Amino acid sequence: MQIMETESPGAAPFRGVDVIKDNLTRLPAKPGVYRMYGDADEVLYVGKARNLKARVSNYARLGGHTQRIARMIALTRRMEFVVTESETEALLLEASLIKSLKPRFNVLLRDDKSFPYILIRRDHEAPQIKKYRGSKQDQGDYFGPFASAGAVMRTLDTLQKAFLLRTCEDSVYNARTRPCMLHQIKRCAAPCVGLISTKDYQDLADEAADFLRGKGADLQKRLAREMEESADAMDFERAASLRDRIRAIAHVRGSQDVNPDDIEEADIFAISMEGGISCVQVFFIRAGQNWGASAHYPRHERDQTAEEVLSAFLAQFYDKRPPPRMILVSDMPEQAELIAEALSLKASRKVEIRKPERGSKKDLVAQATRNASEAVTRKLSETASQARLLNEVAKVFELEKPPERIEIYDNSHIQGTNAVGGMVVAGPEGFMKNAYRKFNIKDTTVEPGDDYGMMREVMRRRFNRAKKEREEGDPSNWPDLVLIDGGLGQLNAVIEALKEIDLTPDDVTLVSIAKGVDRNAGREQFFRPGRAPFKLPENAPVLYYLQRLRDEAHRWAIGAHRQKRSAAIGKSPLDEIEGIGPARKKALLHHFGSAKGVSRAKVADLMEVDGVNEALAERIHGHFNGG
Repeated sequence: MQIMETESPGAAPFRGVDVIKDNLTRLPAKPGVYRMYGDADEVLYVGKARNLKARVSNYARLGGHTQRIARMIALTRRMEFVVTESETEALLLEASLIKSLKPRFNVLLRDDKSFPYILIRRDHEAPQIKKYRGSKQDQGDYFGPFASAGAVMRTLDTLQKAFLLRTCEDSVYNARTRPCMLHQIKRCAAPCVGLISTKDYQDLADEAADFLRGKGADLQKRLAREMEESADAMDFERAASLRDRIRAIAHVRGSQDVNPDDIEEADIFAISMEGGISCVQVFFIRAGQNWGASAHYPRHERDQTAEEVLSAFLAQFYDKRPPPRMILVSDMPEQAELIAEALSLKASRKVEIRKPERGSKKDLVAQATRNASEAVTRKLSETASQARLLNEVAKVFELEKPPERIEIYDNSHIQGTNAVGGMVVAGPEGFMKNAYRKFNIKDTTVEPGDDYGMMREVMRRRFNRAKKEREEGDPSNWPDLVLIDGGLGQLNAVIEALKEIDLTPDDVTLVSIAKGVDRNAGREQFFRPGRAPFKLPENAPVLYYLQRLRDEAHRWAIGAHRQKRSAAIGKSPLDEIEGIGPARKKALLHHFGSAKGVSRAKVADLMEVDGVNEALAERIHGHFNGG
């Protein structure tokens, strides 16, 4: 791979076609990737080519371009090139750069979060089953991807009933002295307290793994035989337990939204386009089972075709994901053979892209296409409604144009403890959940319960970063409107925080929204710097919209606070003492009943616990008694 410098030393700055013509004199006839930059070094477009010189020369000719391409050429101020060994390598690099740089004129896969998996951990004598996202670093068996966290949680819920595997973390497992509630409701075999042998529990984990690998039918038959044998032997309790497990397995197998028939492993992509909006519906088939569906709305221009959009979508979709052996599509993407070759190289095995013409595979694609079409219709309706609301927001707050990015802030705490600030973001397409942020309050000078101090810290941190990004030529995350949950006091606190980083209300449109004296929805007052407070008519649609924004920020902040509080509750004071691991912690809690009991114990009493010598006993006693 070779990176090429493209600027001409001493030359006057070029624009548009002149930039392209100047670069052509130095380009090789080799495969590679090119980038086009505009003013403020904004990345306009990333493309790949089998022959860089021939591809870029197309931009240099006058006329014959679509309006989108002509506008892109006119905005170009410089170009960069990377020469690769092959067009396949160029395709993979192009997809990676598009995802990281998000160029203005490329098709973009939005909301590209990682898909969840089910993990059966194998690094513990009692395997744990849980939802998992991220790189596969933990030792164990991974099953997925699933289309959503909801699909994973529904499957996990039923798997617990069928296989009785633990979901608790190791710290909870090691501290148990008696079975938890999940055992009482028959969702865990309680290996933590020895109610099942290690071998029998690991057999349950193996059965769960077999089921997730598509061997559910064989497992059902075997459990049915065991149930009959138990009934014949008059062991009705075991027979009833096996019956419940069989029902749970049958429920998972019978609740598929899509019947994959003879498909063992495939991803199904169907695209529907209408009114400049497209939806790509994705079905995941693994181990002969449907593991859910997800809808995506890629960003693209109106003049781009389904084949072009789907081509760019597939390359970006699999940038960080392992592809399956088969990809079924509603429309054959541009350069499908090249994409299949690149994905095969990435997966180190053959990957096939097919547009089925008959049979069950065509039926599956047709169902995905119907889902995509219905999703586009809903999206068009939502977008039109959202556009009207944003126009009203612009009128109410005297904005030059409808806001593209609205940020809403709120804080949450209980008497100052576990304080968290929350930011939610909304735009023309609704809530932008991948842009939400949480701020753990870190400033030790902020008094517990000081809402104003917390708001000042959140704003300093948020706009310090946003200001730096804007100065570096990336204004995409700068808000058009900032809504603060609170009254005049919160608004003044925000103004003070912005002054500290050399920003004024002229740089950011600030509005605080406060409930009336009775804290009733519909009586909200709005505060703006230098303006008199005002209210909106109680039945105004724009008021309902602003309430919804405020309530979402409130929900997000409270959720972040509860999460932080739960994590704090799960901690034990014993975790802070050097030399106390899970085994000693469990022994101490078992001996004294609680961490509070440990804190009251004398050194001699502590030494009675297995594994606690005199030095450790003194360390524990000193930790709780200031020694």
